[in-house]
Amino acid sequence: MAMRHRTRPFWGVQYHPESVCTEDEGNQVIVNWFEAARRWNDERGRVVVDDGRAVAGAATRASLLSMLPVTVGRKGYPALRSVTVSMPRGMQVPDVVEAVDGAGGERIILDSANAAAAEARGDVRGRFSIIATGLEEAPRIEHHTGDDYAILRVKRVRGVAVDMAHRITLTGDRGIWSLLAEYHEARHVEPSEVASDSPFIGGFMGYITYEQGLHDVGVPLSLSRTHHRPDVCLAWVTRSLVIDHLLGVVHIQHLLSREDETDSWVERTAARLLASTNLAPTKKDLVKYPASLKPRRPSSHKISIQTPSTQEYEAKVTACQEFIAAGDSYELCLTDQTHITRPRSDSSSVPRTRRRRKSSSSSSSLSSPSSWSLFKTLRARQPAPFASYVRLGPATLVSASPERFLQYDTAGTCSMRPMKGTVRKSEAVATLRDAERILHVPKEEAENLMIVDLVRHDLHGICGAGRVTVPRLLAVEEYQSVFQMITVVEGRLASSSSGGENTKYTGLDVLAASLPPGSMTGAPKKRSCEILRQIEGGRERGMYSGVVGYMCATGRGDWSVTIRSLFRWDDEVAADVSAVNAEGEDETEKEVWHIGAGGAVTILSTAEGERDEMFTKLAGPLRVFAD
Repeated sequence: MAMRHRTRPFWGVQYHPESVCTEDEGNQVIVNWFEAARRWNDERGRVVVDDGRAVAGAATRASLLSMLPVTVGRKGYPALRSVTVSMPRGMQVPDVVEAVDGAGGERIILDSANAAAAEARGDVRGRFSIIATGLEEAPRIEHHTGDDYAILRVKRVRGVAVDMAHRITLTGDRGIWSLLAEYHEARHVEPSEVASDSPFIGGFMGYITYEQGLHDVGVPLSLSRTHHRPDVCLAWVTRSLVIDHLLGVVHIQHLLSREDETDSWVERTAARLLASTNLAPTKKDLVKYPASLKPRRPSSHKISIQTPSTQEYEAKVTACQEFIAAGDSYELCLTDQTHITRPRSDSSSVPRTRRRRKSSSSSSSLSSPSSWSLFKTLRARQPAPFASYVRLGPATLVSASPERFLQYDTAGTCSMRPMKGTVRKSEAVATLRDAERILHVPKEEAENLMIVDLVRHDLHGICGAGRVTVPRLLAVEEYQSVFQMITVVEGRLASSSSGGENTKYTGLDVLAASLPPGSMTGAPKKRSCEILRQIEGGRERGMYSGVVGYMCATGRGDWSVTIRSLFRWDDEVAADVSAVNAEGEDETEKEVWHIGAGGAVTILSTAEGERDEMFTKLAGPLRVFAD
């Protein structure tokens, strides 16, 4: 639609000149407008007067490094010590973790759990699995969104417990992101300085919540959040194992500081791995479960599962469509949460909030499978290219995410893969061709396309005009239990300008400008986030809809969207008054797990269809509690 004033130079066009599907036509609309304005000026003798004021703001953000108060001096590392061994026959990622880190405790595993199936198809979406070790000695940066400070936490130094927490005041407009950029730059390693085929040699690993993303786009959170959990939690990892599933090898590597030059951890770990034996998968690991929309409830009264109300969810879908019809949004990625309460596991590292008397019941009768066991069960039943297990600080995440959020390399190329459009595998939809027939329809393509244009906008704000492309549009991919429609959007970061080295852009600039993930918000992003906060009742999504991943010391990075996931916080407990000793004097605390699920609501959605999609996505993670 378009209109023009009869006598004044006012034109109005309702159009999307930035859309990937109308890029050439969109550019022509801008040219037409400019030419019409110039002709109007020429016909009336109007001239341009340069008064020194900027006509428009900068098209791109200033880089994080350019905003640092002083030039950051590199601390550096003298060497990368590494050894590459063949992956022991029959071993899987959890076996490797247990062989080299049997004690458990804090762990970060970024797991290409579908690697075996991917290799058979020649698919390398998830080629590498990365295992962080030595987390008890890894410095960690934590930040609670809304605070004007971050915490640098160190628990151990060369085997000695220190448990230090250094408070760092955040300054400037970019806050926590400037601190992360400064910390990373001081420890940056030039790729030419290390001889390694590994995508990760050490660096940041951890998670960022959805609420940090809301803060980054200017959506206010509650003034009195009821907790003080970290929304950014990133460990600086120097000891790691990287499994190359394509070549069948394991890179064991230690990014050495000067104090560690004589450390033999790499050699000891290689020997331990090669000496280990793999346990064959149990029959239970190989069971295929029906893709029911409503997983069976566990028989034990000790586990409680609260799923969303179908009527309330359908009402929220209708509310989303009312906002869309009013012109407030084009697409709203509505979500809801399921809460699972069960006897607490992993309890050795969790402080008690209530003193308990000795119970006559054995501890095993009240315990549940550990979060690590839940992860192994989920990866066996629902393998995904970007699965992860994170037990870091107060958070535990078990994820079977199929969605890569952002990947970037040392040459300045960054790639995003927005995923929108889902169909569950069934007898009626058994092949890729079946799924393409169902997903290549206006409603599903529009759902994906609107997020693609939003992602392109995010990238343009860092990369600049002419540096963002879409090499793959509306492609359907096959996963373990569903088919998904994805698009690949790529950008190229500008090189350093004449201002000096610290004006360069890095992957952290892209990450900071792109949260929360567009595939979890809707379009336009900020207004959609505001509406979703209202419809979802202001409930925090937490780790769900955030990201988990790494940024290597060399500048590479890879982050996935935390969907198809379950998570919990150590400080969130519920009392089970039914668990008492023989004298009736005891109560046992229960841990609370959360599973988020949802879908993108458009004007063409139906309440019943969106409800079914939400339960389809919920079913996979929820089944780990159904034994």
